[in-house]
Amino acid sequence: MFFIYSILTNILFLLSPIIFGIRILKKKEDINRFQEKYCIYPRKNFQKTIWFHAVSVGELMSIIPIVKRLEKNKKVKKIIITSSTISSSKIFKKQNFKKTIHRFFPLDTNFLTKKFINFWKPQLAIFVDSEIWPNMIKNLEKNQIPIILLNARFTSSSFKKWLVVKGFAKEIFDKISIALPQNTETKKYLKILGIKKIIPAGNIKYYGEKILLDYKNSKLLKQFKKFKVLCAGSTHNTEEILISKLHIELKKNLPNLITVIIPRHISRSENIINDLDKFKLNIVKHSTKQKISKKTDIYLVDTFGETKNFYNLSNIAFLGGSIVNHGGQNPLEAARLGNYIINGPNIGNFTEIYDYLKMNKISYTTSKILKMRDLVLSKINKKVPLSKRKKIFDNGNKILNNNIRIIEKYIQ
Repeated sequence: MFFIYSILTNILFLLSPIIFGIRILKKKEDINRFQEKYCIYPRKNFQKTIWFHAVSVGELMSIIPIVKRLEKNKKVKKIIITSSTISSSKIFKKQNFKKTIHRFFPLDTNFLTKKFINFWKPQLAIFVDSEIWPNMIKNLEKNQIPIILLNARFTSSSFKKWLVVKGFAKEIFDKISIALPQNTETKKYLKILGIKKIIPAGNIKYYGEKILLDYKNSKLLKQFKKFKVLCAGSTHNTEEILISKLHIELKKNLPNLITVIIPRHISRSENIINDLDKFKLNIVKHSTKQKISKKTDIYLVDTFGETKNFYNLSNIAFLGGSIVNHGGQNPLEAARLGNYIINGPNIGNFTEIYDYLKMNKISYTTSKILKMRDLVLSKINKKVPLSKRKKIFDNGNKILNNNIRIIEKYIQ
């Protein structure tokens, strides 16, 4: 099966210049850095590294607290984080790391993965979430480099896909040194797929900095202080339409309401504006720095890394990816900042987190606009109690420490 996979990845390699050319035109690749995916780098590396691979924004954000702690470890000389998307590289640039650099993950051919390993000399490879790259894993194991599957998450559908090639899956998963699943469902799947050492360590996305308990952005607070705010975070295609309909319903009772929409992918901003045009709503884009007024209906956040600033303005938030069939987005940042959560029924990516929030009467599941309206009206004037928010933080801090303790055992 590895032979067939190698043929397929080599064909992809031959087609990659055309693919990258199209993606550059669509601004999905960095024209100055796409060469990194061929392991072409401007300077030599002379140090052994700790390597994390986090495919995109969510995974990269989840490991930032771990990386910050590892930078303080004297045994750690250099850390490299790879990812696959431009958006994740932009998030990395905003971090104040001292030992850590970012590069794009190479194409998973046998030749390029060997080249990557020889260049960066990782003493430990850490794959985040559900990132499985067969050639890279095979060559890491050949070089006797420990492989950690961190915050591992496999859904029923992804597990069933691996079962189609069960023999091939076992050949790959058997090479992983240790898996740290984020939930019991994933633990069960990983055991069947052939990982021998599995330690449930909790979902690292539970962690949030304590500053979020009383975080404030004075400039935004001043701008929005005369308005009631509903936040819709990490929205996906069509969910903005639902939120706009909800906004129209709420305006009947809350004439000073502004709804803040923070799309999961800000590249969709112009499409969102076009979709909402039929509602004749007044839309202000954050990037324009235009002042809001009584006429403003929707405030569209079309910039990276500012989500917490806006969750701090509201007391109740809708979490996207939960109406469409995506599996939901992490609601904890919004909850830590005092927001009650409204979510749709499709939250399989964060089942245990939503169960926890539901048990503590912080989150509410519905896809009905009128029920959403009633929830907003009942919660818009009160934040989640500080005691509950501290409880979330304490739980997250414990999970973070568990994961770091296990990782550090593999650092020489």
